[in-house]
Amino acid sequence: MKTKHQVLIIGGGSGGIMTAAYMKRVNPKVDITIIEPSGDHYYQAAWTLVGAGTFNFEDTRRNESSVIPKGVLWIKDFAVKVVPEENKVITKDSGEHIYDFLVVTPGLIMDLDAMPGLREALKTDSVCSNYVDPKHTWEVLKNFKGGNAVFTQPSSPIKCGGAPQKIMYLAEEAFVKSGVRDKTNVVYASPGSSIFGVKAFADTLNEVIKRKKIITRFFYNPVKIDAVQKKIWFKYTKPETSTNNLAADASIKEKFEEGNLIEMSYDMLHLAPPQKAPDFIRESMLAHQDGPSKGWMNVNIKTLQHALYPNVFGLGDVAALPTAKTGAAIRKQAPVVVENILSLIKHGGTLSREYSGYSSCPLVTGYGKMVLAEFKYDNVRDSDPLLSKFWDTSKEQYSMWILKKYGLPFLYWNMMMKGKMME
Repeated sequence: MKTKHQVLIIGGGSGGIMTAAYMKRVNPKVDITIIEPSGDHYYQAAWTLVGAGTFNFEDTRRNESSVIPKGVLWIKDFAVKVVPEENKVITKDSGEHIYDFLVVTPGLIMDLDAMPGLREALKTDSVCSNYVDPKHTWEVLKNFKGGNAVFTQPSSPIKCGGAPQKIMYLAEEAFVKSGVRDKTNVVYASPGSSIFGVKAFADTLNEVIKRKKIITRFFYNPVKIDAVQKKIWFKYTKPETSTNNLAADASIKEKFEEGNLIEMSYDMLHLAPPQKAPDFIRESMLAHQDGPSKGWMNVNIKTLQHALYPNVFGLGDVAALPTAKTGAAIRKQAPVVVENILSLIKHGGTLSREYSGYSSCPLVTGYGKMVLAEFKYDNVRDSDPLLSKFWDTSKEQYSMWILKKYGLPFLYWNMMMKGKMME
């Protein structure tokens, strides 16, 4: 097996495939290899719709071999260690691989054991997560008979930070259709300080919350679950504030305990698990060694070049970037990585492209309604100028729902996976 590579990519998900496909389109002569252990490739952006019973799970999967770009070598193996000082990646089965340039985009992993009780709870018929098994989410929603429906997320970085609220909006409408909404409390408990970081989109979402009579609790960081008693505990994290100064709401089965802990009973619970970078990243010098980004890949937030190793670049969920971890972000990151690597190949130390922090969160607010939240670094709105000519994407639109359900999956498989529509 070939062990010396001009451009070696770790990860055959959205980041790896988009990068390889775009690079081959720009310069077909570049030698590219992808290390990816899975034979499946998923369009995870549709899992919210799967969890709400309006998209077929099987339609989100394709064989990995079908998305590997022509002329790119695929090594079906696990990367277990990176030694950037020696330009070397060590794999589980195929040994050592030497590279001229390394692109690191292995995604992230669900850290189910970071929250006591979570792993066991996900095996029950009342706890679910679209991040783990969206088909199970739909079963839980269909069988829900009323009571406390709690939606939450961890304080760790997660894929698409808007996803936990998207399924909540859809679930609320599903409860209306099934006739149980009148006997249901829909509770959104988040460690964040607001519903969304960009004001134009937050204003609309706050209207949605008011219309749907959703109960919000901010600064609620989930810390443990008891699946037998059907209870979840949160740590109240608002700075310089104690639960001693708050009043528990008995209507949502909320109780305050010592140490700013909050107990809440649930009849249905949906959550995003804590998430982290893969072990081989966290245990290497590629990761931040301390600080708030500890364990995540240490790259320049504009050039995506590693802070210590100039021939290493990182993108996608694994990178410590102050923007949302989404496929839309990767679509804008991949050309930056590609053009900077090609510039280094051609000119040496010169980088030619910068990333603005663009990301997009298609916020489904109900069946047939969606807000398209596009933004860049510092929570600055960055809506597509063409779409904005026809629609105010900060408002709920049926057209954006059609884009989400039909347009984006088509564009993903037929354009982005082929290195097209990347600008």
